[in-house]
Amino acid sequence: MEKATFAGGCFWCMVKPFVEWDGIHKVTSGYMGGHVDFPTYERVKKGDTGHLEVVQIEFDSSVFSYKKLLEIYWMQIDPTDDGGQFHDRGESYKTAIFYHSEEQRILAEKSKQMLAESGRFKKTIVTEILPASIFYIAEDYHQDYYKKEPDHYKEDREKSGRDEFINSHWK
Repeated sequence: MEKATFAGGCFWCMVKPFVEWDGIHKVTSGYMGGHVDFPTYERVKKGDTGHLEVVQIEFDSSVFSYKKLLEIYWMQIDPTDDGGQFHDRGESYKTAIFYHSEEQRILAEKSKQMLAESGRFKKTIVTEILPASIFYIAEDYHQDYYKKEPDHYKEDREKSGRDEFINSHWK
């Protein structure tokens, strides 16, 4: 199994797009990129830990490629927003691709360049590509939130503007 780690704003909205594919073993919500050991949701949300909300994906690359994960990732975010994602604002909601190998770094950089050159977005692509660091698993109630709290998940997602953005840029 390989790992891929993506920050795309609120991790509640980043799990579902990845879970229902053959070759995806597990999608876990958590935190990465900060300077505080064992961060909590409340602390990360305050914005003083340096962590981003992320999803870490365990996948079988012989069945589902990292390149395909990148394609799905880009279609979930606004890669031009450096202040958060949709209605979730602040440092912890910024976008980033955390690479786990040199091959992942190269593929991520290439996909970012291709997106920038595509003309799909008028503004600069600001999503960072960073080396993976310690992954801290988020509290249990955040795992598979879309299944545990489907009504709240649906309401929050509808209010966020994420789906309107995705539909206007990718459909």
